[in-house]
Amino acid sequence: MKLLTGLIAVFLMTAPNLEAAKPKAVLPLWTGKPPGAQITGEERDTTTPKSNKVAGKRLIRLGNVSEPTISFYPAPKENNTGAAVVICPGGGYHILALDLEGTEVAEWLNSIGVNAIVLKYRVPTGRLKVKWETPLMDAQRSISLVRSKAKKWAIDPARIGILGFSAGGNLAGLTATRFDNRAYESIDDVDKISPRPDFACLIYSAWLNKKGTVELQDYVPVSDKTPPVFFAHAADDRVECESSIAFFFALKRHKVPAEMHIYDSGGHGYGLRRTETPVTTWPDRFHDWMKHRGFLKP
Repeated sequence: MKLLTGLIAVFLMTAPNLEAAKPKAVLPLWTGKPPGAQITGEERDTTTPKSNKVAGKRLIRLGNVSEPTISFYPAPKENNTGAAVVICPGGGYHILALDLEGTEVAEWLNSIGVNAIVLKYRVPTGRLKVKWETPLMDAQRSISLVRSKAKKWAIDPARIGILGFSAGGNLAGLTATRFDNRAYESIDDVDKISPRPDFACLIYSAWLNKKGTVELQDYVPVSDKTPPVFFAHAADDRVECESSIAFFFALKRHKVPAEMHIYDSGGHGYGLRRTETPVTTWPDRFHDWMKHRGFLKP
């Protein structure tokens, strides 16, 4: 009996979530050929049986994303706050951790009354001279497109945030600071709508600091117009926590509200899958922060 119980436990930890929520809408970001880098190859999950797992479960590593989209996951009507968050999965600008740092996050946000939008931005761009430029086009477009759907989707256009992990955290940070200048030429009425998120959440965000320092990269133009930001990072992360710290210090200098949690351990790439490491309690802190900042008021 103990052996059977153990086998069942292992199965539940490793089996895919058959009850995963399905999006209400999936929209292409662009009409016609998108600006920026053109990605070739077949879009597919690159995870293999030998790939590492997170919290005992496999994850989707989506590669060769040439047709960027947003997938809308509405919060249940009974607890819908009207707030919305665009989610940027990580993956080093090479792949997208689509479930670990995307759809699973959408389900959690729905559980606390937040509408979720998973951004499938173009990858790989990690070997390009400016690896974030094409993904930034997709992210800026996604904020404007979501805001254009606010009435139809019962979203408050003044409470649309962005949340990103690792490279997705880099992308979220750039979207929160580079909204005054689109990374592409406007193409239609959607681009007349502001691409500025109303708040941001950066989880183990990458490459925002000058390596080995707490000085922000020149391409991250923090100003007093930058929206409030929440950070979570582990001190032993291979992506140095100075990336978050540098951004936090810059926000502080500009008197922009920010909250940062640096945990002593936890590593990298845990998403919101709970382990014994306290860093994986960051969703509770983010929930508290959103309530405190007033983003969850109906």
